Amino acid sequence: MELLNFTPINGKPIRIMFSQRDPSIRKSGHGNVFIKNLDTSIDNKALHDTFAAFGNVLSCKVAIDSSTGQSKGYGFVQFDNEDSAQNAIKQLNGMLINDKQVYVGLFIRRQARTNGSSKFTNVYVKNFSETFTDEDLNKLFGSYGTITSATVAKDMNGKSRCFGFVNFESPDSAAAAVERLNGTTIDDKVLYVGRAQKKAEREAELKAKIEQERISRYEKLQGANLYLKNLDDIFDTERLKDLFSEFGTITSCKVCEILFYLW
Repeated sequence: MELLNFTPINGKPIRIMFSQRDPSIRKSGHGNVFIKNLDTSIDNKALHDTFAAFGNVLSCKVAIDSSTGQSKGYGFVQFDNEDSAQNAIKQLNGMLINDKQVYVGLFIRRQARTNGSSKFTNVYVKNFSETFTDEDLNKLFGSYGTITSATVAKDMNGKSRCFGFVNFESPDSAAAAVERLNGTTIDDKVLYVGRAQKKAEREAELKAKIEQERISRYEKLQGANLYLKNLDDIFDTERLKDLFSEFGTITSCKVCEILFYLW
């Protein structure tokens, strides 16, 4: 790593780092710093050397245009701990690097950035009764601003699917409707009212939620999962469970079988 990291091979600098087999650590963004407004002369090694003064760097990358091979002017540095990342941000944000003032901040995933800042006019409504009509939607949402369209989704037989969309002329009206109507009760049904999302955006959000839940489960199990080896051949799963049950509730227990292959 010390001698060969960022060495060019076939015109591209290689990156060498310790293998991290648990993808949740990489994807969590822990200790990950985003840098923009970099001078195009700053490469991976220069970026690494600049940030290595603040702690152990796990990964370092300058974004490169695949067609030209030139720097895109931004990059990422991941430290092994959050304190190093915060210290680097404190010391380098707003500083001049090669006569250009750089921005240095914590990396925020695109999905989080979108949810926090985007304006919208199209509102998604669900969980109303089957008797709810387009006119009912107009009446319910009309007090929050000018509506350009309001539609209840229907199946092939013309029956309501109990969700619909309301599009406002103004983003402020849409935001007000979401804030005031989400969670309200109509005909004994609790409405969900939120920003209408494209399919790809919903899938990305669901994927991020599942990944976060997986990370949470992993963190919860840290220190609670035991590995044993050198067991006698007579040990089976039941005997192993009996041996450890006196120390607390066991959620899973397994003795792995050894398979032999002859070639």
